[in-house]
Amino acid sequence: MHEMSIAAAVVDQVATAAAERGATGVAAVRLDVGELAGVVPRALDFCFSLACAGTVLEGAQLITRSVPARARCEPCGTEWAPGLPPDLRCPGCGGARAELLTGRELQIREVEWAPGPLPVHG
Repeated sequence: MHEMSIAAAVVDQVATAAAERGATGVAAVRLDVGELAGVVPRALDFCFSLACAGTVLEGAQLITRSVPARARCEPCGTEWAPGLPPDLRCPGCGGARAELLTGRELQIREVEWAPGPLPVHG
């Protein structure tokens, strides 16, 4: 389950940031997850709670925000939601030269330190 490796990486990054800032606790971690990132939110939440055990993040809440996928056709500029599985053929011109604009995100958006929030950029 790759959600466990993702959760462990998030915990490691936040624990490192906490140590650098002298933080003694973490209340919440806000994570942006693209709909094409291949992450199962419930599995990630479960793995996050396991990965937090015995760390400065123990008891922290994981708050995920889904980022919808968007694509743009390079030749004609049409933008669309490619769906799941993604259809990267342009609905405007039928071309196959699409650029995926959003949907693959997997990043820490913010960490709420105990007792207050402080943004962390990954």
